[in-house]
Amino acid sequence: MAPDCEVEGGVAAPIATHGLRGKLTHDAPLAKLVWFKSGGTADWLFEPADLDDLKLFLERLEGNLPVMALGLGSNLIVRDGGVPGVVVKLGKAFADIEVRDDNVVACGAGAHGILVASTARDVGVAGLEFMRGIPGTVGGFVRMNGGAYGREVSDVLVDCDVILPDGALVTLPAADLQYTYRHSALPDGAIVVAARFRGTPGDPVEIGAEMDRIAEARETSQPLRTKTGGSTFKNPPGRKAWELVDAAGCRGLTLGGAQVSEKHTNFLINTGDATSADIEGLGEEVKRRVYEKSGVELEWEIQRVGRP
Repeated sequence: MAPDCEVEGGVAAPIATHGLRGKLTHDAPLAKLVWFKSGGTADWLFEPADLDDLKLFLERLEGNLPVMALGLGSNLIVRDGGVPGVVVKLGKAFADIEVRDDNVVACGAGAHGILVASTARDVGVAGLEFMRGIPGTVGGFVRMNGGAYGREVSDVLVDCDVILPDGALVTLPAADLQYTYRHSALPDGAIVVAARFRGTPGDPVEIGAEMDRIAEARETSQPLRTKTGGSTFKNPPGRKAWELVDAAGCRGLTLGGAQVSEKHTNFLINTGDATSADIEGLGEEVKRRVYEKSGVELEWEIQRVGRP
């Protein structure tokens, strides 16, 4: 018989936990789980044992608390006041990758992009190489229509499995997500748990060479060895965000412990002890200067969540 849910934090759980097998933590620090290494705590952090565990947990919540899924934490600012409700962190039980017929790669939402691309390469499925260039997991890619190097999830997604806030599990075809640039129609509180991507037949050597090219391009142009959050702003139509930021004189600009990267001006960096307020405030100052210089209103690509 599986053990019941482990509850940490010394506070009564928001739901009955008998029968749950995951780990539920009150006032859980999130800084260590996000790339910026800043920000407050989650009121509750739930790490489900598997899909059935997550469904049961959400059914019991009955929509009474806000729910947010957390992947690698790469494209995220967690504000210093923490995140209300429940943050759900999907672990190894959600990281399976399987190649099926017709060049379809089926993945759990916790699978890393680099492993999806590598698995596809090994069996000669082309078209998913771009996932080598996106830091994050499948769940985040699907929600945000993640993309890099000329391709995005909407180009390859067949469908995805999503748990709605009431615990219902549904399969949504790609068309239902109404994809636009870095955006989908998935409702707040819905958690992607799996997805299927379709590639095309290819030569593993050529696929590997393209992945190596993407990896080298990232290494050369992006501040990968820093505490950063990936691309900060969406590229405006026909423009490059980094060029607008650079033209506004923001390269190397600082606020507290936050800095605009010298290497790539569409990246913000935590130089050591930045608060999330420093990072977000710097982003807003960059937006202001860009608008003043060029008349272009930059839009955040990084997700900002929680209480200031």
